[in-house]
Amino acid sequence: MTSITAQPYEYELPESSQLALIVIDMQRDFMEPGGFGDALGNDVQRLQAIVPTLKQLLEGCRALGLPIFHTVEGHQPDLSDCPPAKRLRGRGSLTIGDQGGMGRILILGEPGNSIIPELAPLPGETLIPKPGKGAFYNTNLEALLKAQNITHLLITGVTTEVCVQTTMREANDRGYECLMVEDATESYFPEFKQATLEMVRAQGGIVGWTATTEQILQGLNQWKCPQVAAGSPS
Repeated sequence: MTSITAQPYEYELPESSQLALIVIDMQRDFMEPGGFGDALGNDVQRLQAIVPTLKQLLEGCRALGLPIFHTVEGHQPDLSDCPPAKRLRGRGSLTIGDQGGMGRILILGEPGNSIIPELAPLPGETLIPKPGKGAFYNTNLEALLKAQNITHLLITGVTTEVCVQTTMREANDRGYECLMVEDATESYFPEFKQATLEMVRAQGGIVGWTATTEQILQGLNQWKCPQVAAGSPS
């Protein structure tokens, strides 16, 4: 059994191609100056710092032919899928549906709702619009994973303690074996990221595992190379 060096212990890879990468909410409104995250007073440079590492992981997974799922948090233009409890939370000067620096905030199809160009999905990769923080709530993600017989998930994106952690906990409850990629997830608040990493791997991995991109790519190359070689033309 091939494994990835991880915390709290080795993350065993499945025997067949049942592993997928999930990239959560790497959208312009959270990542770029002038977006919603910036308007709320957050330092978006913190999130941008993971882009090169996440791109490296994404390209490595693409080279190995892994299924890749991208999510964006967003709502219908009429806000019919956005409960008032979410829209009004925080009492900020800008909220969901308002006009921001990149169009209407968290509205599907607006410029700010698109994934940053460096990590844009390629043809064949799946984009999941989600109205909540977790990627399973009111989406078709679970049906798509089941259709491909996926059992193991590499989870990345932003922010660590909100949408990334929520998705990982949702997946854990559904029986998926989840690994959060330490240097391919980030928070506006460094202490929140660290606390989340410690939470998910506490008590023997109560929610899942954590590992770095380097550790993951090392494990994946050992796992996939024999299968690729076996299927290569002579």
